[in-house]
Amino acid sequence: MDGPDLVRPDTTSGGGKIAFGAVACIAAAGAAIFFALPANKGQSAPQASSSAPASVPVETASVSTQDVPIERSGLGYVTPLTAVDVKVRVDGQLQKVLFTEGQNVKAGDVIAEIDPRPYEAAIDQAQAAYQKDIAQLNVAKIDEARAKKLTTTGSGTTQTADTATAQVAIMEATAAGEQAAIETAKLNLSFATVTAPISGRAGLRQMEQGAIVHANDATGIVTITQMQPIAVLFSLPQDELPDLVSGQAQSALSVAVDSRDDVRHLADGRLSVIDSQVDTSTGMVKLKAVFPNDDLALWPGELVSARIILRTDRGSTVVPSAAIQNGQTGPYVFIVKPDSTVATVSVKTGPVAAGVTTLLSGPKPGDIVVTSGQSRLTDGTLVKARPSTPHMAAAGDQGQ
Repeated sequence: MDGPDLVRPDTTSGGGKIAFGAVACIAAAGAAIFFALPANKGQSAPQASSSAPASVPVETASVSTQDVPIERSGLGYVTPLTAVDVKVRVDGQLQKVLFTEGQNVKAGDVIAEIDPRPYEAAIDQAQAAYQKDIAQLNVAKIDEARAKKLTTTGSGTTQTADTATAQVAIMEATAAGEQAAIETAKLNLSFATVTAPISGRAGLRQMEQGAIVHANDATGIVTITQMQPIAVLFSLPQDELPDLVSGQAQSALSVAVDSRDDVRHLADGRLSVIDSQVDTSTGMVKLKAVFPNDDLALWPGELVSARIILRTDRGSTVVPSAAIQNGQTGPYVFIVKPDSTVATVSVKTGPVAAGVTTLLSGPKPGDIVVTSGQSRLTDGTLVKARPSTPHMAAAGDQGQ
């Protein structure tokens, strides 16, 4: 017996398709929710941490007040106050050389001897001629006395007495001439002993013992150079003249000398001369400073770097030079605010000395400025500050 027919859904009909699609959508949505919830939970922690800004490490220093020495520097060279090429004053054979090259000598020390015998003989000859003239003078005086006596008794003439008197005057002049010849011969003999005209250091020997020397030789025996004190000549631009003149009028300005590469400090001295004119071709004025040079740190002809303190600006507002940055609108600094963020402040700078820059406008004493790490900063950047070391304050941010 046949049972009732089962009714099968018509999957090809429109209603069946809608029902099937609805079931599929619900399943897909559930799967999406299932897989999405763990992912969202995993991403929530980094999003929360990224909202806190990171601080930038920097080095800082305080704006301060101090006296600033205003220095100017120029390349110069060492020159002796005196250097003498010792030449002979008489002709002869250089019999002895009594100095050693590089020896320190004092004024009056004997440094060489010329054969004295020709000059000793010249003295003997002059003395003999003088004795002869004295003898003739004595005879002339006797003749004069006799002629005058005869004239008073009427036995002689006045002309004879006058002639006798004139002869006495002639012989006196001749004797005086011979006396001068004796003094000249003695002087020439003294010139045969060559002495140092100044105290200083003897250079290289230019004449050898046994050589024939002449008073008109172009080359001397040796050059003696005064080493203590010694001078340095250097130049500065003519624009510095007002400060130079006013400072020198108050007291001698201090001058320090360093090696040409500025690595070693050599000596300290005082300005002695400001040249009387400016070099029209360079616009520079020459200066001379004098140094005791007790340790012989300065050597004639040496090239050096000279620094002169023109004046001292009292109570100047200063920052480490490393804090100064240069932008399109001019120099500026980063100031650290109480909330540890930074702000840019434009500044007007003045003289720079000893690693600090004078501020004519901008931050006030006590303000904190950044001296290192500026390349990572902008207005409002959060920073982690620590005091700068002297080295870093001078060097600044090398990445700028």
